[in-house]
Amino acid sequence: MRYADGPRVECEVRVAAPAKTVWELVTDIRLPARFGPELQRVAWLDGAQGPCSGARFEGFNQHPLIGEWRTVSHVVELAEPEVFAWAVTDADGRYGAPSADPAERLATWRYELNSRDGGRETLLRQSAVLGPGRSGVTLAVERRPDREEEIIAARLKELRAGMEATLDGIRQLAERAERSR
Repeated sequence: MRYADGPRVECEVRVAAPAKTVWELVTDIRLPARFGPELQRVAWLDGAQGPCSGARFEGFNQHPLIGEWRTVSHVVELAEPEVFAWAVTDADGRYGAPSADPAERLATWRYELNSRDGGRETLLRQSAVLGPGRSGVTLAVERRPDREEEIIAARLKELRAGMEATLDGIRQLAERAERSR
C-alpha cells in the first residue's frame, strides 16, 4: 500500500445502548484522550461548545518517535445520531507548509452509528483515512522510500490499537450509563 492510495483503518464494536447514548459520547471530542495513547488533550476553537458543521478543534498529540505536535481539525460531516467526521490539518506546519485547509488534511476520522435490535443496541464504527496532506508518515516514507509499505502498515497498526481502546472505552461508558437508568 502507498500513502498516495489513502491508507485506511476501521474498527467496530457492538454497544448495548441506544444510538442517542453512544452519540453523546462520540461527539465529546475530549473522550478519546482518555483511552488512546497518542491524543493527549483536545479543545474547541472559535467559541464552539460542541460539534456543528464547520466547527474547529485543536488536538495535542504525543508519539515516542516524533514527539509532540498540535493539529487543527474541522468538522466535515455531522448527521445526528449517525455520522460524526472531521478532517485533521497541520495548521502549524510541522510536516511542511502550514495549512488549515481540510482539502490538505493529514487524515480524516469518522464515527458511524447504526441502530440495531429495535434501537436497544448500536453498531459503532470508527475509521481513519491517511492523507492526502503531509504527515509524520510522509516524513518517514521520504527517509526510507524502500520501506513505504512497512511504514504504513506499522502506522495503521498503531491507529487500530488506539481505536480499539477508544471504542472499548466508549462501549463501557455507554453500557454503564444504560444500566444506571
